[in-house]
Amino acid sequence: MRKIKSILITFGILTPILTLCSLTLVKPDDGFVRLFNGKNFDNWTLTLRNNDAEMAKKVFTIDKKGVIHVFKDFPEGFGSKTDLNATHGMMWSNKKYSKFIFKFEYKWGKTLLNNSHVYQYDAGFYYHCKEPKIWPVGVEYQVRYNHIKNINHTGDFWAPGDLVRFDWTADKDDKFAFIKDGGQPVPRKKGEHAASAQAKFNGLNGKWNTCEVIVMGSKYAIHKLNGKVVNYATNLTLEEGIIGLQSETGEIFYRNIMIKELNTDIPAEEFLK
Repeated sequence: MRKIKSILITFGILTPILTLCSLTLVKPDDGFVRLFNGKNFDNWTLTLRNNDAEMAKKVFTIDKKGVIHVFKDFPEGFGSKTDLNATHGMMWSNKKYSKFIFKFEYKWGKTLLNNSHVYQYDAGFYYHCKEPKIWPVGVEYQVRYNHIKNINHTGDFWAPGDLVRFDWTADKDDKFAFIKDGGQPVPRKKGEHAASAQAKFNGLNGKWNTCEVIVMGSKYAIHKLNGKVVNYATNLTLEEGIIGLQSETGEIFYRNIMIKELNTDIPAEEFLK
């Protein structure tokens, strides 16, 4: 092997080969920044509805693989009859964002708690939030699974109050659809704006789901699930704010949490291809 290496160097062959190999190993800078380092909650503030800071550390934990484990040691049905919603909470960013692409992965655990009799396995990602309140004024990328009917709600928009509105189109079943696919404008409303069922999803099979949220200030927001566009809204009443991941009614794992901030407006069509 040394003799071959010597010959290659002599004839000037090895250097190009090594250069080519080194180039193939270098990943291009895609502009994404990891918001969770897998070790601690630097860059985040943990908040619960009951304002119990010590309890928040038990709700949001980090396992040996560097994955966030929500409701790790909580018993089935915790808080469902007493202390309702006490551990509903958020892990908040310490920075505001306006134009960005946010990515994360999640999978469900088994435990159900709090008011899960209403919403089953429920969590979510909030953005454009004015303050770290439970629950906040902001836009939600819903993360939810109805295990009773085997219906996935991940990718739904949720507009929690009168201050949160946007333009949205839906089909006859009140699920998101582009106008070219039969969708029609829906009067601005609060509450659920159901995602289309175009994307495959992982429920209680222990497998990860990949989520992507593309937000261009108040111009538009795109929700993707496992590579598919499942929801789209325009003309948001909110333009910027802090972001956060929820603890709500189901044991859940989060990982690969990252964001790419955008300095200029990019047409939605670039992401809807």
